[in-house]
Order: sequence, then structure tokens, then C-alpha cells
Amino acid sequence: MSVEEEVMKIQKKLNKMSSGDGTGQEQALDLLKALQKLPVNLEVLTKTRIGMAVNALRKSSSDEEVISLSKTLIKNWKKFLSGSNTPNSKESASSSKKPKEKEEKQKDPEPKEKEKDKRVTTSFPAASSNTTDAVRLKCRELLSNSIRGDGDYPDGCATPEELGEELEEAIYLEFRNTDMRYKNRVRSRVANLKDPKNPGLRMNFLVGVISATRLAVMSAEEMASDEMKSLRNKFLKEAIDDAQLATVQGTQTDLLKCGKCKKRNCTYNQVQTRSADEPMTTFVMCNECGNRWKFC
Repeated sequence: MSVEEEVMKIQKKLNKMSSGDGTGQEQALDLLKALQKLPVNLEVLTKTRIGMAVNALRKSSSDEEVISLSKTLIKNWKKFLSGSNTPNSKESASSSKKPKEKEEKQKDPEPKEKEKDKRVTTSFPAASSNTTDAVRLKCRELLSNSIRGDGDYPDGCATPEELGEELEEAIYLEFRNTDMRYKNRVRSRVANLKDPKNPGLRMNFLVGVISATRLAVMSAEEMASDEMKSLRNKFLKEAIDDAQLATVQGTQTDLLKCGKCKKRNCTYNQVQTRSADEPMTTFVMCNECGNRWKFC
């Protein structure tokens, strides 16, 4: 009897076993082992369609050993499609001897491997990622690492990966590309979130006080720590005081009237005390009585 005839004989028996409710599969393991010993090649597989029969048996069987050996046979036969002429006999023999043991190793890795998996905190792209762009994925990874910090964050909040993806998405939606403006915006968020002198920014973002859309557009002044804001306000106040006293460099005008002495002999200075898109503040001093006031 030729190999093709023997395979066809086994195929018919397997078809009967895989049909119906899956009962009557007591001899399935013996048939699979006999099938494994036969020198099956691509031509035999094509003519007999034994692969379909084995796969159907795998789906209908509840026996773990039958399922495991079916997977092994299918895996070895797939090598024909990738250009290999014969299955690896050593691999087939070892997998047929201990299919359960192999399956258990796959399900339960060694403790060292488990510890290694725990140390891997970020995997990009994530399963939920909505982009495959390498630049965006790298930026998401950088943002996630800066949000994670030393791992000290409250329970119940979103994961650093989720927050990093949300923040990157908000930045990308503003520029619609990954040009230098986009990259600079990401770098500034990473630097401020990682700043050990400004832990409040990271914690406020983690707990939701600052949203991703808000953090994506915040200026450097807005992201600064309380200490830095206080220092900047001090410098600003000193600059305003200097501007108020610098009457020599001011502009003299008679268009402004002093509310105290009612004279129109004034000097004014304009200083940018707010953001760049806001109007300048005008400081006025009466040259007659020294009264000072400001208006926007």
C-alpha cells in the first residue's frame, strides 16, 4: 500500500471522528501517531487534504493530547509551504513524546521569565494603538516613561501607557503631522513631567486635575512649579516697579489727565505683563504731582 493510500485511509477515519458531537475518538491518538510516522510530502497533502481532516479533529476533540499532536502535525506540514521539503524529524519525535509537557511549558514559563516580563513595563505599539507611525509610537513611549516616573502613582488611575497615548494624540491633533513643532511640544511635556522639582504637574495629570488636551497646549509658565512661578512673579514685579520709576525713558503726553491734580502733563510706559497675545499694560505718572496709575 502506498503512502497516499494509507493517508487516505486514515483521513476517512478522522473525518468520521470529527463529525457529529465529537464522540468515538478513542483511537484518534493512535491514528495521529501512525500518520506522523508516514513520509508525508506536499503532493500527498494536496491530494488527500489530510491537513483539513486533522484540523477538524483538533477543533472537535476535548483530549489535550490529541489537540497537541494535531497542532504539531499541522505545524510541521506548514513548513512545506515555506519552501521546506521534509518536516524536521527530530522536532516531530520530541513533540510527539511529550506534547503535554511542551504545552505546560508554554503556559507556565519559568520564574525567571516571569520576573523578566514584570520588568518590561512598556510595549509599543500597544494592542489598542490607533497608529503604526514610528515617530508617534516613540513619542508615546517617551511620554509614558515620563508619566510613570519612579512608579509612584495612585491606584485606580489610568496606566502611564494609556495617559501617554492620550497626551500624544492631543498633541498630534493640533499639528496634524510629526514635524519639528510636534517634536518640540512632546519634548517640553517630557521634560516638565520628569522634572523632580515639579512633581505636582505629573501628579495632577495622573489624577485627572489636568486633562490631556489641557496639558498638550500649556505654556512653559503654566507648567512651571509653584516655586518657579513665585520667582517669575517676583522678577515681573521688579520689572514693573522699574518701569514705573523710569520716567526719563517714558513717553510724555498731554492726552492723559491726572485724576488727582487734573493736569495734562504725564509720562507713560507700556510693559507686556501678560501673555504675548494679550494687550500691553500702560503705566502712567503725572509729572506735576507724582501720581501713578495704570490701565490696560
